[in-house]
Amino acid sequence: QIQLVESGGGLVQTGGSLRLSCAASGDDFGSYTMAWFRRAPGKEREFVASISWSGGSTYYGDSMNGRVTISRDNAKNTLALQMLSLEPEDTAVYYCAAPQYPGTTVLDPIDTYPYWGQGTQVTVSS
Repeated sequence: QIQLVESGGGLVQTGGSLRLSCAASGDDFGSYTMAWFRRAPGKEREFVASISWSGGSTYYGDSMNGRVTISRDNAKNTLALQMLSLEPEDTAVYYCAAPQYPGTTVLDPIDTYPYWGQGTQVTVSS
């Protein structure tokens, strides 16, 4: 079973940037699509971005599209999310997630992802 640990969250001013990281355990990290989600206070968990096992395909949710870049380093078992031009509405706990099956694509829905990290808090002040 894969284990995921996020880091890199914090407090940033409007217009600022952050780079989140996710460290994954296990030997099969490079075989799986990976994704980032977020949950804002009082809201449902929301898709942010996903990336294929090779990094060759990416997919972004509407809310942060154009302001985030997802990437991965399979040699280091790490996933990253670079966030730019942050807004107060981006305040949330950000999670990385792994799917159950290697065949999961970047377009598959949230219920495809049973493995989650503990999350990292991002707070954007106005």
